[in-house]
Amino acid sequence: MIAALPVSEHFTATRNACKLCTPLGACLAFSGIEGAMPFLHGSQGCSTYIRRYMISHFREPMDIASSNFGEHTAIFGGGKNIRLGLANVIEGYHPTMIGIATTCLSETIGDDVKMFLHEFRKDHQGEALPHLVHVATPSYTGTHATGYHDAIRAIVDVLAQPGPTIKGVVNLIPGMLSPADLRWLKDVVTDFGLQPILLPDYSDRLDGGTWSEYKKLPPGGTTIQQAARMGQAEATLEFGFTTNEATSAGTLLEKKFGVPCSHMGVPMGVALSDALFDKLSQISGRPVPVKYQGRRGRLIDSFIDAHKYVINKRVVVFGEEDLVVGMTAMMAEVGLKPVLCSSGGKSKKLGESIRAVAPEIADDCEIHEGVDFEEIAEHAKQLEPDLLVGNSKGYKLARELNVPLMRVGFPIHDRIGGARVLHVGYDGAQTRFDSIANGLLEMRQHDSDVGFTYF
Repeated sequence: MIAALPVSEHFTATRNACKLCTPLGACLAFSGIEGAMPFLHGSQGCSTYIRRYMISHFREPMDIASSNFGEHTAIFGGGKNIRLGLANVIEGYHPTMIGIATTCLSETIGDDVKMFLHEFRKDHQGEALPHLVHVATPSYTGTHATGYHDAIRAIVDVLAQPGPTIKGVVNLIPGMLSPADLRWLKDVVTDFGLQPILLPDYSDRLDGGTWSEYKKLPPGGTTIQQAARMGQAEATLEFGFTTNEATSAGTLLEKKFGVPCSHMGVPMGVALSDALFDKLSQISGRPVPVKYQGRRGRLIDSFIDAHKYVINKRVVVFGEEDLVVGMTAMMAEVGLKPVLCSSGGKSKKLGESIRAVAPEIADDCEIHEGVDFEEIAEHAKQLEPDLLVGNSKGYKLARELNVPLMRVGFPIHDRIGGARVLHVGYDGAQTRFDSIANGLLEMRQHDSDVGFTYF
């Protein structure tokens, strides 16, 4: 059942959103380029808000520059601020790239950032400037996922270069996944004898080791040279069913450079992971490595072992749209019963994507786009779920319903290890399934009068 939730005449616009701000996603994407610095054209409070969310999830230092709007700037424009800010970032950080994302304020007053950047380049003609990548990201036009995808497309548009096809090079555009997911994807592609170019790759920058001395720009990330070679790759794999052509970096690579793009679901669960392995086998001409066949077999065996504990348990899934699609596909495979799938995104593709990956649950599942947590709570209370699956922002609802919350996606800021949550592949499905089964078992123990210890 797919329907828009009714908006009451007393609707309040300041309720708890099931999304984060658009420039946050852009800042995360820019952080996946080696030596890059995210830069917000707007007020200092915007960069502070985003840094707070990023640091609480990844537990790593995070710098985001700002053009530092004030009252005068909001009235007369921020051209002077952005030129001064860029000069200060270049002098203080020596970045390879500066990713410039706009905020609500600069977009609302109509600042022409493209013109400002043209003037900046003209003023510094003859100097070795970093690459300047601009993306428009007012929060009133999308979500953090929107900003993320728009920034990836902007990076490709600026950095990718034409050239002869390089055999064995595969572009991976994975969507908004964890550092653990990105490391897993690189390993898998390499195990097929292929050379992955991952965009973005913040697996080291936002989940690295300790330093003996502070580094202004953390090491790691997709290099400028790798990004340039994306226009010469043999193929592109882009994950996500809910992106559209206007925001698809894979589609841009195909149109601009002729690199064939395969649009795939985020590989969560067995079927979507099988699709990834089949595609890599097709590109490489190699069979699926034996170790992954073994992991798939152990995953299926674990489904059989715990099936009786999870069958027909009612689940509410929420968060970024492609994450909701992938997690719903995995849960439907094991006999769980998603009864409500919700997102703050408005792609108009969430329902059709869920029907495509989990047709067996579509008739019994409410699917809603563009909702907040108050609306999710209204429906969840009527549906009486046994489990919630989503980010930390759902904890209040889980506590109110007295059901477990399996934390996935972004942000996870009330637990340690958000950067290390593995969602994708047979390995990710295994850890997520064990977490679900054990969460349900723990709730049974907690609610028991006798406190039994054997199942």
